[in-house]
Amino acid sequence: MAGERIAEHARQHRLPRVRVVLHGGEPLLAGTARLTQISRTLRAAVEPACELDLSIHTNGVRLDEEFCELFRAERITVGVSLDGDRAANDLHRRFADGRSSYDPVVRAVGLLREERYRDWYAGLLCTVDLRSDPVAVYRALASLEPPAVDFLLPHATWDVRPPGAADGRTPYADWLAAVFGAWTADGTRFRVRTFNSIIATTRGGRSQTEALGLEPSRLLVIETDGSLEQADSLKVAYDGAPATGYDLFAHSLTEAAAHPAIRARQQGVNGLSQTCRQCLVVDSCGGGLYAHRYRAGSGFNNPSVYCRDLEKIITHVRAALPALPAGGAAANERPGGHQLRGADFDALAAGRGDAGAVAQLIPGQRSRLRVLLASLRERAIRGADEAFLAGWDLLTAVQRDDAEAFDRVFAHPYLRSWAENCLRGSAPDSAGLPRDAAHLAAIAAAAAIRAGLSAEIVIPVSDGYACLPTLGRLLVGSGTSVTVTVDDDGFEARTAGAKWRVRLSAPTGTDWQPVRQLRSGLFALQLEDTDPYRGCHHWPAAGRLSTGDAGAWQERFAVAWPLIERDFPGYVPALTSGLSTLMPLAGDERGREFSASSRQAFGAVAAALPADGSTLALLILHEFQHVKLGALLDLFDLCTEHEQLFYAPWRDDPRPIEALLQGTYAHLAVTEYWRVRLRELHGAAALDAAERFARWRMLTAEAIETMTASGALTPLGARFVAGMRARVEPWLDEHVPVPAEAAARAWAAERRTRWQQRQQDVR
Repeated sequence: MAGERIAEHARQHRLPRVRVVLHGGEPLLAGTARLTQISRTLRAAVEPACELDLSIHTNGVRLDEEFCELFRAERITVGVSLDGDRAANDLHRRFADGRSSYDPVVRAVGLLREERYRDWYAGLLCTVDLRSDPVAVYRALASLEPPAVDFLLPHATWDVRPPGAADGRTPYADWLAAVFGAWTADGTRFRVRTFNSIIATTRGGRSQTEALGLEPSRLLVIETDGSLEQADSLKVAYDGAPATGYDLFAHSLTEAAAHPAIRARQQGVNGLSQTCRQCLVVDSCGGGLYAHRYRAGSGFNNPSVYCRDLEKIITHVRAALPALPAGGAAANERPGGHQLRGADFDALAAGRGDAGAVAQLIPGQRSRLRVLLASLRERAIRGADEAFLAGWDLLTAVQRDDAEAFDRVFAHPYLRSWAENCLRGSAPDSAGLPRDAAHLAAIAAAAAIRAGLSAEIVIPVSDGYACLPTLGRLLVGSGTSVTVTVDDDGFEARTAGAKWRVRLSAPTGTDWQPVRQLRSGLFALQLEDTDPYRGCHHWPAAGRLSTGDAGAWQERFAVAWPLIERDFPGYVPALTSGLSTLMPLAGDERGREFSASSRQAFGAVAAALPADGSTLALLILHEFQHVKLGALLDLFDLCTEHEQLFYAPWRDDPRPIEALLQGTYAHLAVTEYWRVRLRELHGAAALDAAERFARWRMLTAEAIETMTASGALTPLGARFVAGMRARVEPWLDEHVPVPAEAAARAWAAERRTRWQQRQQDVR
C-alpha cells in the first residue's frame, strides 16, 4: 500500500525521483527475507512511476555479509549510527548487559568499505555529546573512510534544554568548531553535511540536511500501522506532536502534504519567528530543526533552542570560506558524493563552462553507469546469465590491465541507453535479464580489442550484425551469436559456417563497417552510425551512411569546427572535453534541419545532415548545452518537484519547469551564435541574423524571468538562472537594425497570441 501511494503521488506531481529511508527502531531486526520483500514490493510499485532511491539506517550491530549482499542486490544504500571512538560510543551505545557495541559496529562498517559493497556505503551519523573529545570523534569517524558524516545535535526544546546548555554559552558551536578545524586540516576529504550545508547555502545553494536551510520540508513518515506523520523528531516536543490524523488507507500523500502542520514547514523565511527573520544567518540556519523550536505556549514560533550555537558555528564556517579548498564547497549533491566547484558551477550557468567544469561532470556519469551495471549483474547472477557474466569478467580484466582502453569504451555515450533499456525490460525480482543484456559481452570484447588483450568471448548478433561499441560492426548474416577471439591487432569472428579476420590497423572487405571519424585539425568526433542503442534521441537514427554521405558530414564538419574555434572560443574547452560523438539522424521528406540530445547519452549530439557547415556549428553549440545541463541535473536538484506547466515562448505547448530550463539554457548558445554571426554577414543575410539575435535574446530573457518568478527553482537553481540572466542582460542593450527588432517582436507577439488562443481552447 505504501508503494502504491508513493507511486500515485509521483505520477500526480511528475516527480522524477523519490527517496525512501527504512529506519526504526532497528530495521535489521526485520531480517533479510523481510527486507528483500519490502525492497522488491516498493520497487515494483514505485519504479514504473519514477526513480526510487532506497536507503536504510542502522546501528550496525547486526550488519553482516548476508545483509551486505542484500543491499547490493537490492540497490539499498546504508547509513550507520556511530558516535565516534570507543569512549564516545560507549557513553550511550552498550548492550543490555553492559558490553560495548563498538567492535561489531566497526566490523560492520569495515564490510561496507570493501570494494564489492563500497557503492552502497552512504555514510555515518553521529550525535554530539559534549563529554566526548570532538577531535578524537572526528578522527575515529574519518578513519572509516565515510562518503559523508552527519553530526546531529541532541533533540531538545525550550522546555527540555539540551545537556550542558546555559544562557550565554555556546558549547555545541565550540564542539563543532573543533571538528570543523580537524576536517579542514584534513582537506575536507569527505562531506560533513552540517558544514557543507552552511557552505552551500552561503553561496546560494541548497542545504543537505533538514536541520539547516530554508527549503520546504519534503519529509513524511509512514508508520508500520499505515498512519502518516510528520518527522519523528517532533516526538521530543510533546506526545502526539508528529500526528496528522491521516493514514495510507483513507488518504493520499498529497492530502497529507496539505495538512496545516506540514504546510507550516513549506513557507521558507515567512514561516519563521520574527527573531529568525531579522537574523543575518537565516539563509543558512533556517531556524534550525523544526522540533528544536518548540516552547509550551508559543508552539514552534520560536528560534531554535540552539540559536546561539547555530549562529556561532555558521559565522565560524563562513569566516573560513576563502581558505577552504576549491572543491570543498559542494552544494546539493546527488547520492554518490560528486562535487562541483562553485566557480565552475557559475561558469556553466553563464552558458559556457571550461574543460575543468565539464570534466567534473564526467565522474557522475560514470558512477551512474556503474550503478546500472551493478544492478544488472545482480539480476544476471540470479538468472545465471552466462553471456552477461562472461562480459563482466572480461571487462573487469581489461580495467585491471589497461585502464585507458577500458575508459575509451566505458565513456561511449550509448552504454547508458543500453543499460537503462535492459533494466526497464526486467522486473527487479526477475530471475534473469532480457536478451539485450548479452551486449555487455560485446562491450567487453571492444575494450579487450582496444587493449590488445588476448581473449575469447561469445557476443550477440542483432539484425545480422555483431556490434562492437566505439569500433564498428561486422556483417555476419543470420544467427544469434558469434565467437570473437582477440589478438594484438584486431580479432577473429566465427560462426558455425563462416569466419572473418579483422585487422584494425588495415581493415579490408565490406563486411567490417568501422566507426568513422570527423576531423578538423587536432579535434575529432566519432561519426556513430553502427551502435544498436543509439536510437534514444527522439528522432529516428540514420542507417549506415554511404561513403558519399559520410563525406558530406566531413565537409560540413570541416567548416563547422573552425568556425566554432574562431567565433566561439569560449565554448571550445567544454566541447573538446565533453563532446565525443556525432550521431546522424534520418532526414525527413521536407528536408528540415533538426538536432537532438539525450540525457541517456552524455557526450553525444545527434543531427540530420544540415545544408552547410555554419548550420552544423549552430546545432553543435545548441545541443551540447543540453548535454551539459543534463549531466548537471544528474548531480544537482535545480528544480523543485513542481506540477505547474509554464509558457515557453518558442513552443505551442506548456512545459514543466525542468524542460523550460533546458530550452532556455540551449538558447543562450543560440542567441550568442546569431549575435556573433550578424557582425560577419552582409546584406539580407546580416539582416536575417540580426532578426534572429533580437528574437532569441528577447525570448530567452522572457523565459528567464518566467523561471525566476515560478517558485519552482531550488536555491541552487535560482543561482543558476541568475547566472543565465547575467549573461543575457548586456545583450538586451545592444543595437540591432529597427526592421530586425520589429520583425522579432512581431514573431514573438504572434507566438503569444497563438498560445493564449490555445489556452482558451483548452479551458
